[in-house]
Amino acid sequence: MRALLTPVVIKEFGIVAFRPGPELMPHFHRGRILLENEPERLAGLPTGELPAARQPLAEDPAMVPVFEHADVIKRAGGLSCLEAWLMRESGCQYRHSDYHHHEMVTMRHAPGVLRLCWACDVRVREQFTNELAGIARENLVAWLLSVVRAGLGFDDSHAVTLPELCWWLTLNNLAHVIPETVACKVLRIPAEKMQSVMREADIVPSVPPTSIVEEAVKKVLALQVDPETPESFMLRPKRRRWQNEKYTRWVKAQQCACCQNPADDPHHLIGHGMGGMGTKAHDLFVIPLCRAHHDELHADAVAFEAKYGTQPELLLKTLDRALAIGALA
Repeated sequence: MRALLTPVVIKEFGIVAFRPGPELMPHFHRGRILLENEPERLAGLPTGELPAARQPLAEDPAMVPVFEHADVIKRAGGLSCLEAWLMRESGCQYRHSDYHHHEMVTMRHAPGVLRLCWACDVRVREQFTNELAGIARENLVAWLLSVVRAGLGFDDSHAVTLPELCWWLTLNNLAHVIPETVACKVLRIPAEKMQSVMREADIVPSVPPTSIVEEAVKKVLALQVDPETPESFMLRPKRRRWQNEKYTRWVKAQQCACCQNPADDPHHLIGHGMGGMGTKAHDLFVIPLCRAHHDELHADAVAFEAKYGTQPELLLKTLDRALAIGALA
């Protein structure tokens, strides 16, 4: 709640009185209130509650897929957090009734949640209409923008911009949800002009903007160091195999360590104390090999290592390349 109020100073008693009105009175029952001087930019506004900052992104149809994406909602806290956020305020959001109960409840309706009184909740509980979906969408967008503002350190008076929203998505590993049109605006890529008649030689292939964004924020593997794991204090700790599908996919996309042709398989080290009966080595200990050399290695590992080098040597070259180009970070 933000409001401009005119104070009444009573010097004889050493107190200051405010008259907020019945609409703002419930906010004063929550505890302490922050007071600050009126800034110059608000000098022309009337006394009373300040309107929330207009959010242009909430009115942009291109942002609807972003706000309704399941990953974005989950990262912001899920629908349960949206319900708690809605219950901070009062008032039934279903206005087609002359009577509203004083107790409020929440009702989930795709794509978000509504705040209803007990009477209206009984009336529309099993209904799915465009009007209810519109209210739920407005609540969802307002809540997500409040989460973005809080995450970036802004207050309710700040209007979230498109670069700020994309930055929040990038920080939370959600760059893949950015649509093509939004990526074009963020990267300032001009719209491609399509002529009715043009030569084939004039067609210049371009990289999709979303691919540029995903490539810029791509992080194949992030290693974390924990020097005090529970297993480190055990006399005979149970070993766990380390798995990372992203890294094995990256290794598979590299050149073969023997012939420099495109690799087909990420080969896990065999022998040399790696793996065991019915198990594989950790996903970190993999080598890119084409299908022919992979079959040759499994057919005769000794002859393969005598011809191309030992597996640990090939592994060190793979790890060195991964660290040098930033695939391992």
